[in-house]
Parts: sequence; structure tokens; C-alpha cells
Amino acid sequence: MAPTNSMTTGERLRLIDQIHDSSLSIVIAATGGGVASISDLLLVPGASRTVIEALVPYSFPALSHLLGYPPDQAVSEDVAKKMALACLRKAEELAEGSAPVAGVACTAALVTDRQRRGDNRAHIAVATSEGLALSNIALEKGLNDRATEDRIVSDAVLRMVGNAAKVAE
Repeated sequence: MAPTNSMTTGERLRLIDQIHDSSLSIVIAATGGGVASISDLLLVPGASRTVIEALVPYSFPALSHLLGYPPDQAVSEDVAKKMALACLRKAEELAEGSAPVAGVACTAALVTDRQRRGDNRAHIAVATSEGLALSNIALEKGLNDRATEDRIVSDAVLRMVGNAAKVAE
């Protein structure tokens, strides 16, 4: 289970600087939540060294297109893993040189304005040539607003990217 606490702005910026200074390049996809991680990475100078491509396949057809099939459930460990593997394949195709690459994926069910069964949660996966890392986050319904839940999930995504870049504690 991933930490369910947010980083301070300073901690986040330091981590992103370290990610950008590493040799890792990524293709990242987020659906349903974790999208602030994309803007966080892109807003810090040096993003072009890290981010090959960023995707937000928010609709079910867009997610199905990324995966190559319509999943039974959009928010699951299996979908996060398959999204990360699809992103890794894309990173391998698009990367220049021989630097390490990763596919990063987040699928989440956060606070919504409609009735939804199931828990608020997120599944994050990072695929590299060394293997696949997975993190699951459970969020207590009614405790936070959507922006706060996305911040929690996005910080977990950044931590996992930091781990893949070998710069996070």
C-alpha cells in the first residue's frame, strides 16, 4: 500500500528535479486521477529530458484503445499493469539513444459527482526492463475533496517514478 500523504511543494520540486537529472525517460498515462503528476513533471524545467509522451485516456474508448481491448473494469491492478506495459512499449519505440525508459500508469476512482459503487482508490504501475512495480492506494470516502485525493495519488505516482529513476528514498 502506498503512502496516503502528500509531499510539501519543496519536497515535490526536489524529487522532480532529481527525476529530470536522472537518465530515465518515460511515457506516462493517467486516467481517473493522478493527472497532477503529469503537470507537475511538465512544469519543472528539464521535463523534455524525462517525459517522452503524456497521455490522459479519460474516456472508456480512449482507455480501451491504449490497452488494445475494453477492460471489464477501468480501475484495477490489472489495468494499471497493462497500461504501464503499453506505455513502456511506446517509450521503447520513441526513445532516442540507449537511456533507460519506463512506462508509468495510474488508474483511479476518486471523488465524483455521481453515485458510484466501490471504494475511492488508485492503482499505479511502473514498467521497466527490470520488471514491474505496483502500488495501490485506498482513499476513505468523504474524507477529502477530489483535488486533495488527486494530489495524494499524483504524489504517489511521482514517488514511483523517482524509485524507477533510482533517486527516491
